[in-house]
Amino acid sequence: MVEESVILELVKNKPDGISNDDIKEAIPDAKIEDIAVAINKCLKTGSLELFQNKGKLLYKFKDISQKTAAKGSDNEEKVVFRIIEEAGNKGIWIRDIRFKSNLNMTQLNKVLKSLETKKYIKAVKSVSASKKKVYMLYDLEPDSTVTGGAWYQDQDFESEFVDVLSQQCLRFLTEKAEEARKQGGGPLLARNKSYATAIDVHKFISDLGISKVSLSINDIESILYTVVLDNNAERTVSGDGYLYRAINRFLDPIGLVKTTCGVCPIASRCADTGLINPKVCEYLTEWLEES
Repeated sequence: MVEESVILELVKNKPDGISNDDIKEAIPDAKIEDIAVAINKCLKTGSLELFQNKGKLLYKFKDISQKTAAKGSDNEEKVVFRIIEEAGNKGIWIRDIRFKSNLNMTQLNKVLKSLETKKYIKAVKSVSASKKKVYMLYDLEPDSTVTGGAWYQDQDFESEFVDVLSQQCLRFLTEKAEEARKQGGGPLLARNKSYATAIDVHKFISDLGISKVSLSINDIESILYTVVLDNNAERTVSGDGYLYRAINRFLDPIGLVKTTCGVCPIASRCADTGLINPKVCEYLTEWLEES
């Protein structure tokens, strides 16, 4: 577990910004997942701000005690600002702001517009509802539950991007399995060597440079899970996480199994004569007509 105070101390010592790699290098014994959790907590509280420099994501320390937002504003703006501030990077819907502030819609719209103009707050569209906007502080990075994370662009699901990532994840697992088989040592050893962690796959995807957005370990985990559901890989529990291994897909069922006769529970009683026979079978007739 990584404390937020550790992250903040590192960021304070780098006034020009610090990258994920710098943080990992400073605390090499910490897990990437734990570092990500601590950073997200700092972002949520507003202690860190995220910005991009020469295509690289960096973090900067932000002293929340020195916030000047809403300074000089009237009481209504201060009330609304505090309500939005409490919502963090998940934002808050206008209906909830209205309920908490006790302002009528005309007053509230006026206050929100004023705060947006002053760049104290911003409105972000939520992927959960196309017409729904949530409000949050201007310098916060929206939570993935609001934006949809790496799989959404302007509220549109990037299915092609997900397909490409799935193919590359499977490619990595397949190549690892083939390499394990070539090394020999027996089937059990080859099987064990063919397993990979999400961190291994994450590094492979990052090195490929096929993603324009920064992908987290959890993002790769979700992609790997789709590969598992497609019967192209298997997942097994190992310690605090999972291991993944490419497998051969199940063979397609033979044609007979796909017919009505192939799944009929009384097929063993079917004959050329008698009450149960193909000539009078309604299900077989219906299947033949649809084929």
